[in-house]
Amino acid sequence: MQHNIFTTMRSLKIMEGCKGTQVYALNPSNPPPPGVGDKLLHHLQDHLRANSIRSKSNRNYPPPNMTAPNVVVVSESLLRCGLPGTDLVEPQIEPCLKSVDFVGALADVHRRIESCDQFEKSRLYLEQCAMFRGLADLKLFRRSLRSARQHAVDVHNKVVIAAWLRYERREDELIGHSAMDCYGRNVECPKASLVSGYDPESVYDSCDCYRGRREDVENDGVLIEGEEECSTSEEDGDLSFCIGDDEIRCIRYKMALLSRPFGAMLYGEFKESRREKINFSQNGISADAMRAAEIFSRTKRLSWFNVQIVLELLSFANRFCCEEMKHACDVHLASLVCDMEDAMLLIEYGLEETAYLLVAACLQVFLRELPSSIHNPNVMRFFCSSEACEKLATVGHASFVLYYFLSQIAMEEDMKSNITVMLLERLQQCAVEAWEKQLAFHQLGVVMIERKEYKDAQCWFEAAAEVGHIYSLVGVARAKYKRGHKYSAYKQMNSLISDYTPVGWMYQERAMYCVGKEKMTDLKTATELDPTLSYPYKYRAVALAEEKKIGAAISEINKIIGFKVTPDCLELRAWFSIAQEDYDGALRDVRALLTLEPNYMMFHGKMHGNHLVELLRPHVLQWSQADCWMHLYDRWSSVDDIGSLSVVHHMLANDPGKSLLRFRQSLLLLRLNCQKAAMRSLRLARNHSSTEHERLVYEGWILYDTGHREEALAKAEESISIQRSFEAFFLKAYALADSSLDPKSSMYVIQLLEEALRCPSDGLRKGQALNNLGSVYVDCDKLDLAADCYMSALNIKHTRAHQGLARVYHLKNQRKAAYDEMTKLIEKAQNNASAYEKRSEYCDRDMAKSDLSMATQLDPLRTYPYRYRAAVLMDDHKEADAISELTRAITFKPDLQLLHLRAAFHESMGDYVSTIQDCEAALCLDPNHSETLELYNKAKERVNEH
Repeated sequence: MQHNIFTTMRSLKIMEGCKGTQVYALNPSNPPPPGVGDKLLHHLQDHLRANSIRSKSNRNYPPPNMTAPNVVVVSESLLRCGLPGTDLVEPQIEPCLKSVDFVGALADVHRRIESCDQFEKSRLYLEQCAMFRGLADLKLFRRSLRSARQHAVDVHNKVVIAAWLRYERREDELIGHSAMDCYGRNVECPKASLVSGYDPESVYDSCDCYRGRREDVENDGVLIEGEEECSTSEEDGDLSFCIGDDEIRCIRYKMALLSRPFGAMLYGEFKESRREKINFSQNGISADAMRAAEIFSRTKRLSWFNVQIVLELLSFANRFCCEEMKHACDVHLASLVCDMEDAMLLIEYGLEETAYLLVAACLQVFLRELPSSIHNPNVMRFFCSSEACEKLATVGHASFVLYYFLSQIAMEEDMKSNITVMLLERLQQCAVEAWEKQLAFHQLGVVMIERKEYKDAQCWFEAAAEVGHIYSLVGVARAKYKRGHKYSAYKQMNSLISDYTPVGWMYQERAMYCVGKEKMTDLKTATELDPTLSYPYKYRAVALAEEKKIGAAISEINKIIGFKVTPDCLELRAWFSIAQEDYDGALRDVRALLTLEPNYMMFHGKMHGNHLVELLRPHVLQWSQADCWMHLYDRWSSVDDIGSLSVVHHMLANDPGKSLLRFRQSLLLLRLNCQKAAMRSLRLARNHSSTEHERLVYEGWILYDTGHREEALAKAEESISIQRSFEAFFLKAYALADSSLDPKSSMYVIQLLEEALRCPSDGLRKGQALNNLGSVYVDCDKLDLAADCYMSALNIKHTRAHQGLARVYHLKNQRKAAYDEMTKLIEKAQNNASAYEKRSEYCDRDMAKSDLSMATQLDPLRTYPYRYRAAVLMDDHKEADAISELTRAITFKPDLQLLHLRAAFHESMGDYVSTIQDCEAALCLDPNHSETLELYNKAKERVNEH
């Protein structure tokens, strides 16, 4: 099987660590002295009492096998401080579109995109964005958003979507960047966004905003020099407008061309047409502005007039229907809007005079200043009220996409705020298409649930369900339950399960409204249908804790933490660790969750996580920075990602400005598939960079991770030109390798990695470079050199190099050695689902099935085991079982490879309609997947033949 080089390179990037060989255990061999538990829990209790906190539960949680009186006191203290109970755990209603037939919905939107008019594509891509919003892979959402911008026609949509793309990179968090900065491509360029027209081919080209600025400066100089030539001489003029004591000499036919009203006045049946002097004093225009109008009538230019004059001209143009002058004023004023101060000063004029481009330019500043501008009441007054929305609509700037963008940010910032509610109300006001109404109504329901306004929540959820959003019936049931109608909620979910093909979230929600064995059965079914749902694990874990089975509770919550790391699950495990007086484990999890969400509030939102860290710290061994490096090296070598995150968090507490640590933190978070948190850490690494070449490297990674590969390469090259460094060469090699490489390109990547290895770095990073170098050598069929690289990596404890070495053995037909090598990785790695998966390639079918079953048990999101099992079933002529195996995984993970394989199975069975649907859904995920395109076209031909 031919592997694309570096296919797993990014996920295997290694953090920096020390070169020492001494390893210290995380859990100290000596237990805390007696009374530590009491002291800690009384600290917690005192803090929570100060904040008027009381638990709603009255259960007891003594740890197992501990009967000492002080332990009972500890458990009771924890209980009063807010240990979770089953009555306090409930699943979140997701604030996004969620279809009962996601594959069918994807296929439908792909079909409409392919067949629609070019001017409708942008709106359909926005619908696709809304569908992808609920998926874990943020790249799908960003890609669809870029496509929506690519096919945008009008200025309004370009401005909103370009600002949204910028927000997704959170450049507002980069020190030294301003809202109107441009990274060099038309797709996000603030100047390019103000140009109307459909040109999808040029959207990813380099923009000319920098050249445009230079031209503006040059033009300003030319215009000032020619100012003396602007006035009309006595000989040229044949008409005068008198304003007060001023007389403005004009050319009659030039003024008549400004608009039809002027033409009628100067050449029609009016008495002014026969006069050489016209009194214009009562028409609300100053003499200076009238001179400017006269100059414009001849030159069609405004550049030498100050802003006040142009604003007066804009009003004059509106009053006398001078469309050309109005457009020129609009364009000119829009070009002057550069910051928040300009926008705040000019938007009122734009709204009053219906100046489309001027309002667009002001909106652009507001949107590119998000999220800070959402907390500015002077900005929000232009969006929130119904009257404000109507004003924007008058100018052509009230749209669903605008309020979709604003409301999503408002929900992220504060779900319960009045601003969020008002923006969502405007969203539903702008909704036209069915999916837009579904989203707006559903999100209003979610917000009302959070605000505990259950009657309103039920109304909004019912409205969403009426326009076709079946998932909103979950919200209807929840609102009924909160209002005391538990049986009605149960019947609601029962009906839903009967009417539709059951999926995990249906059983999860019904479990909320039943008890005992029925509840546990529903939770079990929910997990079987969708193992990614966290609520069933959390409920079962808390239920076990209530039965004083803390060890079993930890084992249960570990099942989901092993493949899906979230702050709420880490918090729960921390509580269980405290109940067991395992303060090291509790501190590890609290530090890890604070890495994911720095402002996380524990105890049901009553205590900041950092405060709990301070309460736990006195009860664990204290580490120096050198100790931390050793522990980090140990955690990384054992593939303990959460433990590594905790150590890095500890180190950053001692040295918060260490950009190198922030970068390592981002790599760990990417391995855990925590993309948002990883990007935040990467931005912090960039902000804390002490040198220019280091900053460029981090900016390169930010660009690369948001889909800008060429720009990332340019940053790497610029960094190397300043100073040769390991990270710059590594970035360049990685970005170049992110494609199918010919032999010449592969050799260049090898040279770059060798250059990186010659530069100073730590053992952990060099282990990663050696591992990647080995991968390139394998693809170049240089197996001995690859083996040397992997052995060198293993010598510096880069544990994942076992996988590369196993591949070399396999290619040398040493299957047993390959199997043994992967066994070593399984034994060393704490997170070893991928190792079981890979080992299955080096053994017979029965052993492979066993390994893949273990891989699925450890990480049900890995797709290869499902594909393998389906292929085996297909070989055994069990077609229905093969389809069922793939469908089981596609239900909770709509993956390209799974969809393509199921489409191929359908095609082999002669079911071309199903083949086409699966291909269309797969092409939504990757429009350029060649094998799927080939299968899709083939199936369509077969359907047409019949």
